[in-house]
Amino acid sequence: MKKTLRDVELKGKRVVMRVDFNVPMAKDGSGTITDDTRIQAALPSIKYVLEQGASLVLMSHLGRPKGKGYEAEFSLKPVADHLSKCLGQTVGFAPDCMAADDAVAALRPGEVLLLENTRFYKAEDGKVKKDDPKKDIHLTEEEYQEKKAKLKADREAMAKKLASYGDIFCNDAFGTAHRAHASTAVIAQFLPVAVSGFLLEKEIKFLGDAVENPVRPFIAILGGAKVSDKLAVVKNLLTKVDTIIIGGGMAYTFLKAKGQKIGTSLCEDEQIAYAKEMLETAAAKGIQFLLPVDATIADKFPAEKDASDIQIRISEGDIPDDWMGLDIGPKTVELFSNAIKSAKTVVWNGPMGCFEFPPLAKGTFGICEAVAEVKANGGMSIIGGGDSVSAVKKSGLAEKMSHISTGGGASLEYLEGKQLPGVVALNDK
Repeated sequence: MKKTLRDVELKGKRVVMRVDFNVPMAKDGSGTITDDTRIQAALPSIKYVLEQGASLVLMSHLGRPKGKGYEAEFSLKPVADHLSKCLGQTVGFAPDCMAADDAVAALRPGEVLLLENTRFYKAEDGKVKKDDPKKDIHLTEEEYQEKKAKLKADREAMAKKLASYGDIFCNDAFGTAHRAHASTAVIAQFLPVAVSGFLLEKEIKFLGDAVENPVRPFIAILGGAKVSDKLAVVKNLLTKVDTIIIGGGMAYTFLKAKGQKIGTSLCEDEQIAYAKEMLETAAAKGIQFLLPVDATIADKFPAEKDASDIQIRISEGDIPDDWMGLDIGPKTVELFSNAIKSAKTVVWNGPMGCFEFPPLAKGTFGICEAVAEVKANGGMSIIGGGDSVSAVKKSGLAEKMSHISTGGGASLEYLEGKQLPGVVALNDK
């Protein structure tokens, strides 16, 4: 167990907190935040710190700037303005996260300062590639190690600078807890007190309990496009679950592994052997491994948002050569739903099809309805970040889930059984 904000004295202290304010913005350049879920999720920790009589320095990234300095489209200034409205008080803004000493020193108890995007500095992640043909980078081993050491030193220097802004470090950014970045993990080396915020605590509790101490039957539902994205997840979950359900684009690799014809459906042929191995492992362990028994297929991938430019029909068994599976079919929805409704713990990561297109959303929304019943029947339903969250929200059933994770990549790595650097770095109770 990790220490949380409740476990330390905050009055008169300055807390430097890593949050996940990587929120979607309107594409018109207005700085309008189109979904403030991540900001709302951080408010309990922020308000608690202020109520305890501490001052607060907030750090976050936004988007994927390339570490080459300020880029207007990735500025956190609109987030500071939005947060001011959420808190009902002015939130200060430091336009350079590495040159905020004066603004930090001016903070009084109960005041908040948001630093500019930490990823404007390359040192935040300190990643280096040995080979990158796209950028014509081909380093010798000696050059690679030298550059790696330089970036590591830069990352530590950045972390030390950020640590100088506070007495206590708090990580409340589960969405980046799987990254060993300057502001997420390395900073903890330079502050004696490093604790979790309430959001991070909640994520660890829900995901940790679900995977390590599930109330059974325990069912995992995996979807999305690629098997390769979830190789380790499937392997780890097969040591823990009673039933595993596979849908979405990744299902077709498993179906092909079983000898079914899949037409032009998405398939990773290089993962066929892995798919066969996982099916055999499940059979040997007596784990139910459910795959689609029918599919909503189309003559091509839709180009129009309403999918009016494609032909759609239901297919059972083999898919015709020139057609592709883009959603699970009604019999599969029934098969999966019957299994899900019997569960006491469900973890779901990845949609069942191309739910962004209304005619191809029935499968995903059908599974949403089944998962919603788990909580209603006294069980635990956990939505593991990413597109699954978007799907659940679009279905209108978000309120009927036990927990919706704020971290896609972090959730996946947790389900893989990995240790998350941003969690490991915090003080133990």
